[in-house]
Amino acid sequence: MSELIDVLNARTGTVCAVGAGGKKTTLYHLAGVHSERVGITSTVPLAHFPRALNAHEVIAGPGEIVDRVTEAASKHRVIAFALSDVKKGRYGGLEPQTIAKIQASAGFDLVLVKADGARMRWIKAPQDEEPLIPEHATTVVPVVSAKAIGRPLSADIAHRIERIEAVTGAERGKPITPEHVARLLASESGALKNVGTAKVVPVINMVDDDDLESAAVEAARLALNLTDRFKHVALTSGHRPDPLVRIVES
Repeated sequence: MSELIDVLNARTGTVCAVGAGGKKTTLYHLAGVHSERVGITSTVPLAHFPRALNAHEVIAGPGEIVDRVTEAASKHRVIAFALSDVKKGRYGGLEPQTIAKIQASAGFDLVLVKADGARMRWIKAPQDEEPLIPEHATTVVPVVSAKAIGRPLSADIAHRIERIEAVTGAERGKPITPEHVARLLASESGALKNVGTAKVVPVINMVDDDDLESAAVEAARLALNLTDRFKHVALTSGHRPDPLVRIVES
């Protein structure tokens, strides 16, 4: 049986998660199942790292973060690092070039990067300045929640509603369809924005029952028909010991 870490091409390199509906959950799972040296960080402000991550934390200013992480990496296997708080309860994100310096200096086998924000929503499309993906990224994982499918497009579940409308053709107040999700995943202005030459493996998360799986499979198949930029889509659920529910291939 395939493991999510291999499906997402996440044994080595720099893996960036973008989108909404499970970025942190996906990254933290990858850190937990990886057996070698892992760094976890973000290019955007992020909530404090959870204790369940079991990572050694390095929180420092811009002038000392590289040296501090490098030193910690000689003693600890998993390092979660970020800049000092930008506001209460949130750490600051790192510049992509700083992450590249840290990876080269600390010798991580894998660096996991949260590359945009979504305010805990289930679906989003990027603004002009988003996402902040390092040029050296090896894999980009666009995430969307299956639970958005069938729900009216609103601020309750969506971030950047105007951008979602522009990219997918969805309309505020009307149900989001599998086709809308497919357009988002396959769009150069949506989930494929700023991915560069990285391998792309979309994740449709929160596939927690048969109905959600059916909707997610439809969205994945439609997306695969719209682009050749990725060859498979991973369906996942955080309610399972092994989050990988299914792989939908072209």
